[in-house]
Amino acid sequence: MTEAVEIVEVGPRDGFQGIGPFIPTETKLSFLERLVGAGLRRIEIGSFVSASALPQMRDTPEILAACARWPTLRPQVLVPSERRGREAAAAGARDLAYVLSVSDSHNRNNVRRSPSDSADEYARLLDGLPPGTFVRLNLATAFDCPFEGRIGEAQVLALLDRLVPMKPDAEICLCDTTGRADPAQVGALFAAAQARVPQARTWAFHAHDTYGLGLANVHAAYARGVRVFDASFAGLGGCPFAPGATGNVATEDVVWLFERMGVATGIDLSALIPVARDGAAIPGGLPGGRVREALSTNPDACAAARLT
Repeated sequence: MTEAVEIVEVGPRDGFQGIGPFIPTETKLSFLERLVGAGLRRIEIGSFVSASALPQMRDTPEILAACARWPTLRPQVLVPSERRGREAAAAGARDLAYVLSVSDSHNRNNVRRSPSDSADEYARLLDGLPPGTFVRLNLATAFDCPFEGRIGEAQVLALLDRLVPMKPDAEICLCDTTGRADPAQVGALFAAAQARVPQARTWAFHAHDTYGLGLANVHAAYARGVRVFDASFAGLGGCPFAPGATGNVATEDVVWLFERMGVATGIDLSALIPVARDGAAIPGGLPGGRVREALSTNPDACAAARLT
């Protein structure tokens, strides 16, 4: 085995947030239990946001409290502002993913403020977090914006210049919000970012599969030394504030990719496939991915993912 990767399951947040019919809290918890049982350890269980803007996320505090029943689980929550970050910390969240967009248009459409204002809020939030809080910084639209098109490297690097020194040990995640990035762009941006802010310790990648390049982009990021990858079981997802963007790369597809490459993920694909199959059947969801269907007709083939 070569160096292992960490897959961060974002289905319970990114995968669920755009689904119209409210998913009962107990159903969400059942999916969480099964995902943990499949070997996933860091799961983005929801977001602290306006209930009127994203009603599907209104039970995140309740779900966060229930996560104590799974000792191996690191429940991560997404926060888009200083206020929501403080609310999450007060509710007991110790893994926070703060999100802001590189593009002005997307950030204003998402949180009604400029990226510069969001950067100021990030600084203030950091000052008041409880000791030991793990912080991830998500840079949405790092590659492409639904309103402005392709984002230039200089724009991303300028934002990193400002943000990384605030907390050099934060995990930095570059996000392909629209799914329009390509492997060459992904590799080039990670190379430029790593050279620009070498003090950043951990890099992550958040891919969408809108145009079928999700796994290729994951591989391109891996080739640049990235070892943390977001994925959503059943390929559920799509940003409500990015018109046309469909789901994230499917967790089962990412596991299959890395296990075939001889890269350990710690995830039991045979346990994950049934969860993904049930996730694809959630009313109102928009599933994606390929491995789920391929292995559903031949469960014994799960063992073929691991070559060594």
